[in-house]
Amino acid sequence: MAESSQQQSVGIVITEGKRKKAIARCVARPGNGKVFINGVPVELIPFEITRLKIMEPLLLAGNLKDKFDFWISVEGGGIMGQADAARMAIAKAIVKLTNLSEIKEIYKAYDRTMLAGDPRRTESEKWMRYSARRWRQKAYR
Repeated sequence: MAESSQQQSVGIVITEGKRKKAIARCVARPGNGKVFINGVPVELIPFEITRLKIMEPLLLAGNLKDKFDFWISVEGGGIMGQADAARMAIAKAIVKLTNLSEIKEIYKAYDRTMLAGDPRRTESEKWMRYSARRWRQKAYR
């Protein structure tokens, strides 16, 4: 990917990504391409699908990923929610660090939720019900 004249050197960037109940905070700084999730290198994450989901913004960035280090702390939610939150935090950090509109457009074209969060949340449970929508069954009709 060609670097344009827009690029400027930025020190440390802190970004946040949210998905359902999961919150990921990313500290990105110039480095040599290391990615740590809760202190563990991303290559050692046991579930392959979550590892690949977290690596998506890095793969789309091309050779720009080798110029920055990412330290991500994730809490709350489930495994895939945490992976989506970490993915969003990394994508936002890359966009802020590089300041390239090309990267932003690539992320938007691939999957808009990398930069803009998914607003869906679980519906709260109502009184006199088993769940948010399910009512008790009637047996007398």
